[in-house]
Amino acid sequence: MGSLSILFYAVWAYDLERFEHAKLLGLYSFLFGCYYLILKHPNTKERHLSYLAIGLRLIFLMAIPNLSQDFYRFIWDGRLLLAGLNPYLFTPNGLVYSQPDLFPQMRLLFEGMGALSAGHFSNYPPIHQLPFIIAAMLSKYSILGSVIVLRLILIGADLGILFFGKKLLKKLQLPTKKIYWFLLNPLVIIELTGNLHFEGLMLLFFMMALYFIHSKKWHLAALTMALSIAVKLVPILSLPLFLNKLGWKKSIRFYVTIGGGFLLLFLPFLSGDFIKNYSTTIGLWFSKFEFNAGIYYALQWVIETTSDIELIHSMGIIVVSFLGLLISYQLIQNKSKTTELILMILWVLSGYYFISTTVHPWYIISLLLLSTFTNYKFVRVWSYTLIFSYFAYNQSSVNENGLILCLEYIPVLSVLGWELFKKPTLKKLKHH
Repeated sequence: MGSLSILFYAVWAYDLERFEHAKLLGLYSFLFGCYYLILKHPNTKERHLSYLAIGLRLIFLMAIPNLSQDFYRFIWDGRLLLAGLNPYLFTPNGLVYSQPDLFPQMRLLFEGMGALSAGHFSNYPPIHQLPFIIAAMLSKYSILGSVIVLRLILIGADLGILFFGKKLLKKLQLPTKKIYWFLLNPLVIIELTGNLHFEGLMLLFFMMALYFIHSKKWHLAALTMALSIAVKLVPILSLPLFLNKLGWKKSIRFYVTIGGGFLLLFLPFLSGDFIKNYSTTIGLWFSKFEFNAGIYYALQWVIETTSDIELIHSMGIIVVSFLGLLISYQLIQNKSKTTELILMILWVLSGYYFISTTVHPWYIISLLLLSTFTNYKFVRVWSYTLIFSYFAYNQSSVNENGLILCLEYIPVLSVLGWELFKKPTLKKLKHH
């Protein structure tokens, strides 16, 4: 199965276009089948699984990402920083005409990132920007060279997740082999190593934070949590859930340390215009962008067929209210064990993504890692059905289809419902 996986990943990396839907689904299905059979084999040694995880990632080393164009913006931001300009203060649209020779391959990067990205200020926090500037420093004139640098950083992050994930599983007296259900998942390999999404770096710091929390080293946990949030803002949603684990006094110090660390990381970029630009850019995710949403699309259809209300304009307050209720419900159960904390975070982030207006496949990778510390399998199902979201992409347009969305979401929600209501043994985790 390992040899077949190598072959299929090579075809995926070097001979696949995003709009080739049948080929996309066929390859992904084969890869998912190999993944399942490899991990279900009773005699597979963990050392061999680690070698396989590294080898499969190295297949992508020389490949230009073929499912996402975000990497063009990553390279742009890095070269912009290297040129001494703040990516939170200048849009690509503004710079490409006013300073067309600011850095090498500027026009090529501008055209590659697409109109949506080119029209907005950068929304990537400072630690997310760090790999961009490293890539710019090491490869000033080559897009492929920059891609290789970014890819090696992400492979390193995955190895860090392997290291700390195993350590935490061992401390929780759970099988260390469970981490490979995350590390060898095709979604993780394709979206992180292949398409260069930095959820991997975010999750490395987040996993470190969980490990340090369990090891009663809350200072280190706070610092690594600040780093995680400074890659992607999503871990902010988990912060209230640490209250029961730490108690009020430690929690206040924990939150102050995280907040202080986060502000220090942003300090080099701070200005009045930065605050306005960044908050506006982040707000667009709730008020304008729509892609691959599940429950949101269903609600939108019901509301817009019965009234003139546009749901998208109210989603900010709806999401905040829903998450407030969900977090409060988790907290009043007063659970303080690490496995219970991880499960609470899984429920809160799952709820967030189920009602979000935009759900790109790589967003779910955080749920996949959290679920490896539980007995729940619905995220693993989602990691397969997410491939249907790519059916929206054609050669020159993006068109979503309601039936295709059903193929993605109905299996996930069905398995989740079955696990919640028909499989009580899932709740019998060891509590540590």
